[in-house]
Amino acid sequence: MKLTIIEEQDSDEMEIIVKCKEMNEEVIKVLTSIRSLEKKVLGTLDGKIFLLLPDDIYYFESVDKKNFAYTKQNVYEISMRLYQIEEMFGDGTYFRATKATILNLDKIKTITPRLGGKVEVTLENGENMMVSRQYVPVLKEKLGF
Repeated sequence: MKLTIIEEQDSDEMEIIVKCKEMNEEVIKVLTSIRSLEKKVLGTLDGKIFLLLPDDIYYFESVDKKNFAYTKQNVYEISMRLYQIEEMFGDGTYFRATKATILNLDKIKTITPRLGGKVEVTLENGENMMVSRQYVPVLKEKLGF
């Protein structure tokens, strides 16, 4: 892959041009990653609203009808439902791991198979999360197993 960056002083906005021989899975992944950068999640912490970048979020979780975004440092309450997060980020590096969690694939450090078809993943922040057996095929597909 070749990357060229051209700085133009008179440019009002960033323009990304992708040149490829054919549209393949690698090109689609690059485009998906670029598109996900445009999307931000609003999170509330200590009465303040923060704009969270998708790359900073380790996972989303629903607990007692409230939804949260977990980053390396903090846990933010979010107003989005998990299905909305799935719609927004599901074609990228996020995937549903259980009925109550959506994980960021880029934050997974290790994967350990468990009894009953489940999988345990360890995130970069050291947290261990389970992937329900019904979502393991999605994980395998996203990782290219």
